[in-house]
Amino acid sequence: MHLDPTSLRLFISVIEEKTITGAAEREHIAAAAVSKRMSELEDQLQSQLLVRTNKGIQPTNAGMALAAMARRALRELDDIAVSMREYASGARGFIRVYANISALTQFLPRDIQSFASAYPNIQLQLEEKITPVILKAVQENAADIGIFSGMIPARDVEVLPYRRDTLVLIAPASHPLTQKPGFRFADALAYEFVGLHTGSAINQIVANAADRLDHPLRVKVQVTGFDTLCLMVEAGLGLGVLPMDIAQRYSRIFDIGILPIDEPWAQRELRICVRDFHTLPTAAKLFVEHLTRGAAADAGPPSR
Repeated sequence: MHLDPTSLRLFISVIEEKTITGAAEREHIAAAAVSKRMSELEDQLQSQLLVRTNKGIQPTNAGMALAAMARRALRELDDIAVSMREYASGARGFIRVYANISALTQFLPRDIQSFASAYPNIQLQLEEKITPVILKAVQENAADIGIFSGMIPARDVEVLPYRRDTLVLIAPASHPLTQKPGFRFADALAYEFVGLHTGSAINQIVANAADRLDHPLRVKVQVTGFDTLCLMVEAGLGLGVLPMDIAQRYSRIFDIGILPIDEPWAQRELRICVRDFHTLPTAAKLFVEHLTRGAAADAGPPSR
C-alpha cells in the first residue's frame, strides 16, 4: 500500500478546516477533487475516517489516529526536502580530507575551526597520511581533498596553492652546532639524525639535500610525530628537521635549539589536490574555496 502525501495533506486540511470547501480553498484545489481524494483514502485504508456533524466534518477514532501519523510522516518528508536542499547548497555534507602532518599541525586547525563556524552541518573526516598516500587516495577517489607537500603529482589531479612553511634544524640546546657561527646545513651531516616515519615529505627533502652535498644522511631512529621527534632530539639521539612554527612551539617545552637553514630547499610549498574541482560535492568545493581564501589572506597583497 502506497499512501499519497497529497491526499494526507488534504486530509489534515479537511480536519483542521472542518469542511471540504474550506480545505479546497486552503489548498487551492476544487472541492470535488478534495471529496474524491477523501473517498479514495477511506477505500484504500478500508476505514471510515470522517463523519459529518452539526459542527462540520469531524475525524473518527481511525481518522484521529491517521491524522497523528500523517502529521508525523509529512513533517519527516518536509525534513527530507530541507536536508536535500542543504546538501545541494553545501550547507550540509560530508568531506573526506587527507593531509600531511605539517598541514595538520600548522594551518588546518585554524582553517577548520573557521569553516566549521560558517558551516556547522558539514562534517569533515580528517586523516593524517604521507604525501604518496594522499595523492593516490585523491586520484582513486578515496579522499575528496588532499593537502600535501614535496613531490608535484604526475597523476590525474588538480593542484592548488595552500600555504608555505620554512624548515629549520633542531638540536639539543647544548649541542656544538648551536654555538657555531655561520652554520650551514652541511655541518649538520657530520651528526646522526632523528627522522620522521618512512615516506615523510620532510625525510625526502632532507635526504635529497644530503645527496646533493654528496654526504650520506645517517638516521639513527625514526618516529611518527613532531613531539616524539623533539623528545628524541632533546635526549641527544640526533638532530632533526621541522617546520619553523612547530620548532618554535616545541622549543618552549623541550630543551632544544633552533638553527635556521639558509638553503632554497628549506622553503616549502604546501598544496591542495583534488581529482576535478568542478565535479566535487558542493560541500567539498566550499571547503577548498575556504582554504584558498585563507591562504590568499595570509599571503597578503602582492608586492609591487
